[in-house]
Parts: sequence; C-alpha cells; structure tokens
Amino acid sequence: MEKIQHFINGEFVASVDGKTFENINPATDEVISEVCEGGRQDVHNAVTAAKTAFSTWGKTTPAERAKVMNRIADLIEERQEELALLETKDTGKPFSLSRHLDIPRAAYNFRFFADFVKGLSTECFEMEGVALNYALRRPAGVAALISPWNLPLLLLTWKVAPCLAAGDTCVIKPAELTPTTATKLAEICKEAGLPDGVLNIVHGFGPDSAGAYLTEHPDVDLISLTGETTTGKAIMQSAASTLKKLSFELGGKNPNIVFADADIDDVIETTIRSSFSNQGEVCLCGSRIYVERPLYDTFVERLVERAQALQVGDPMDESTNVGALISREHLHRVEGFVQRAVEQGGRILTGGKRPAHMGKGCYLEPTIIVDVNESCEIVQQEVFGPVITIQPFDTEEEVLAAANNTRYGLSGTIWTTDLKKAHRVAGQLEAGIIWINSWFLRDLRTPFGGMKESGIGREGGVHSFEFFSELKNVCVKF
Repeated sequence: MEKIQHFINGEFVASVDGKTFENINPATDEVISEVCEGGRQDVHNAVTAAKTAFSTWGKTTPAERAKVMNRIADLIEERQEELALLETKDTGKPFSLSRHLDIPRAAYNFRFFADFVKGLSTECFEMEGVALNYALRRPAGVAALISPWNLPLLLLTWKVAPCLAAGDTCVIKPAELTPTTATKLAEICKEAGLPDGVLNIVHGFGPDSAGAYLTEHPDVDLISLTGETTTGKAIMQSAASTLKKLSFELGGKNPNIVFADADIDDVIETTIRSSFSNQGEVCLCGSRIYVERPLYDTFVERLVERAQALQVGDPMDESTNVGALISREHLHRVEGFVQRAVEQGGRILTGGKRPAHMGKGCYLEPTIIVDVNESCEIVQQEVFGPVITIQPFDTEEEVLAAANNTRYGLSGTIWTTDLKKAHRVAGQLEAGIIWINSWFLRDLRTPFGGMKESGIGREGGVHSFEFFSELKNVCVKF
C-alpha cells in the first residue's frame, strides 16, 4: 500500500508522532493508501520552512518565478494520464472528466498566472506638479492554502499558481479525502526546480488538527480557503487574533432561471451538465431550477428523460457520466436531504436511490425533485450531490425574489433569447458569477467569488494578486 507523507522543506517526511489514516477509493470501498496525519509540530515545521524560504523566493523577479511555473505546467502535462488516474481513484469521478478537464486546467493555471504576473501594473499619480506617487507591489508572506476534495488538483493549483507568481511561499492542507495529487504536485514542483521550503504540504483533518493549527499559526500571513461556509466561519475566528488576510470561496445554492423563450435544446443539455457533472459535487452546480410556467411541463419531461439516460457506474468506464460520491458519510448526508425533501412534500420524478447494478461504492442516481416550496430544506441548503429541484414561476419579480431567497450568493444562470431581460435579471441576482445562456465558461482574468455566505474576496487575474501581494505607496516630492 502506498504511503502518503508530508512535504516539508523539500523532503517527504512522516508525522512527528507517527499518526496515519486510511485513504479510501469511494468507487470501490477499497483502502488505496495510508496517509500521514499532521499534528501541531508538523505544521510548525512546515510554516518555519515557508517563512525561511520567503526571504529569498520573495526577492526573485516575476520572470524568474514564471520560468519555474511554466516548467511545472510542462510536467503536469507530461504526467496527465497518471494524475488523472490518481484523481479518479481519490474522488470517484469519471476518469474522462479528470483526464480532459481537471488535469489540463491545473497545468493552464500555472501558465496563466506565470504570464499574467509579468505584465502586472500598479498605480502612479502626479500631485499637480508637487509630488509623484507610485505604488509598489510586494509579496505578502506565508500563505495557508486549504483546498477542497471535489476538484482537488484543479482548485489547488488555482491557489498555488498566483501564490508562487506573487512571490509568496505556502503551506498546503489538502482535503483529507483527496491527498494524492497534492502530493504528486510537490514531486513535480521539486523536479521543476522550485526551491526547498517554497511549497510545503501537511496532511490531516480540520478542527483540532492540522487545519486549525495552520490557520492559527502566528507566522501565517494570509489564508485562502475553498470549502464549506461553516469551515470559513471557524477559520475567521482562529485568524482574527493576528488579523490574517482572508480569501474564501464557500458554498453555493445556485439558481438556474429558465424563461419561456429559451432555446429548449440548449438549456436541457447545459442543465444536465450544470446539475450533474462531477456527481453534482461542484460549488457552481445549478441545484435550484426555476422554469417559467408555459415551458415548465415540457422542460420537466425532457430533463427527466435526459437524466435517466445518464450512465452511473465505474469511473474508469469511458461511457460513465456519473461516478461515485466522495465518501460513505457524504452519500448518507445526501440521501438524508432527499428523504427529508419527500417528508416535506417533495415528489421524486427520477433517482433518489442507489443504482441496483453497483454493489460497492458510494453511488446515487441523478435525482430530480418537484412540488417543493421556498421554505423546504432541499431548496435552502447546499446538498453537494446529484440532486436538484425544479419549480415553476409566473413573473420576473417572483423568480428574482425566490432566486435571492437564500443565504448563499455564488453563481446563477439565466436562459432567455431576450437580452434586455437577461441583462436586467443579471443585474438584480445576488450572486458573484452570472452566466447567460451558458455555464462554466471561465476567463481567468475575470473576478471569481461569491456574495453573502458564499465567500469573501475575489480570485482571478489581478484580483488574485490583490490578495497574494501588498501595495505600498511611495511619495516623491519634486
């Protein structure tokens, strides 16, 4: 059995206290590796290494950093098949998704930020012939990077790439359910010539464990988290005593609004993707579908038909559309949401159960629920699984009130051929990312993040560097 160790100061090391935990393939229920469980001393060693390395890495030029980052991207691409296989074993997602989306995007993240940092500009103001003010951008320090389990390598590199490009060093705490590709990234970074101590990894859990020790450590200067809203709240509390900079991308309960004039073929196919890709374990998935009443019956009938045609099964089978959920615990959580939705008056049109042909693994059929109202838990809470609700609406005002009636505000999708209406509704939706007649189109220069309890701050392009760097103003009197 493979043993996954921490990566501290350029070396793979076991936990100081020798603790480990098992990593399980959710598609087969098999233990695939033994993972070192980090404690307080492991975290301290990693932070110390990052702080020491910052004194030199932070003084390198953007061009020097970009050279290493492009080499990292090359190595990710060279090991694409291996990384995709490991990602699928950790997550249970279809191998085709890991191979064609997750790993290529991880490499692109490094290339994008390597190029972007070289052209990054700052401000300059002349004070009416009296003085000149100009801003210098400098690295912010040691970053704690806490990544989720749903898109492990893709979302980790979304943090690591701008962090390294800005001249910061980091300590990574991967999700305990998906430790493998983060560890392989450490191997790649070392091979690419990244200096020891610039990137460190400590495996383990969150509360009263490695995650908590990392976020409260006095030598950590900034924290970037992608994860649950409850986790974000806990980290805010632990970071408050030292006023660490925070960037959070948290939960979502995203509305898809379908007006009667929408292109029905396009909206059905895209909704299948936006609701059930990656088993619905994507923060941007559309889980609340609102359909204007004249189109409602047709939409429901066709979406149910398409959902029933999705192949649930072995992630390594190229024909599989929906793989396994991340863990047995998470499967039970999602099933609980479905059961309570029925108890609260909801009606399951398809799915809601484990597929009969899959004897092992954490599988659930794509599930569509109707006859729910805005107060139902299934409408208000993030499920993070292949479960959606569909509700009819009559007026624009009605659907806007319903779509905004949640504590989340991450993303939303609008379907209509009336662009005046599309712009009007987009301006009133309380979400950080709005798609019109599309989903998951991402220009990495644009701001990415949520409103309300879906996050703090923005990532992408200059917005990532606003977080991973500090600006200092220099005033020169003429």
